Amino acid sequence: MKPDRPVRKPFIFRRLGTDDAATYRGLRLEGLQSCPAAFSSSWDEENRHALEKFSDRLEKNVTLGGWLNERSSLCGIASLFVPDTTKLRHKASIVGVYVRPEARGTGLAQALLEQLIAHASEQVEALLITVGASNIAALRLYRKLGFEEYGREPGALKVNGTYYDEVLMTLSLPGDTRL
Repeated sequence: MKPDRPVRKPFIFRRLGTDDAATYRGLRLEGLQSCPAAFSSSWDEENRHALEKFSDRLEKNVTLGGWLNERSSLCGIASLFVPDTTKLRHKASIVGVYVRPEARGTGLAQALLEQLIAHASEQVEALLITVGASNIAALRLYRKLGFEEYGREPGALKVNGTYYDEVLMTLSLPGDTRL
């Protein structure tokens, strides 16, 4: 008989609002600084932005925050960008995914993305995501969630003189009429 595993309390998720701008800004800058090759934005650029810019971003896009429990600080973020043009409104991009190192391996990233995918399913037919070709853990997670690779952009990012390839991935959602 296997010993019982401790039961993990469910994670906490909610859409971040303008009141969360300072906390969101802090975690976003942490991600940009610790993983510069994972984002198209840079710490230097975003650090110059006033808090209002982050507040506007939270108001215009859906950004989910994730906490390990009711006592933890914000540990993960992921945003959904839906274009407002008629010809592109059927698809959205998942952007700005970051989970603090101490929350990695807990299942928070997967659960956070599952929440965002469920939200997106109500609005769009397909999701797009890009991920650094060398980010094996993220690639594994996105594949587990059903994303499929449809291309690769060589030298997509240039960070401090080094080029990084990105893998382009897509996920068809239940309302995808192409199926």
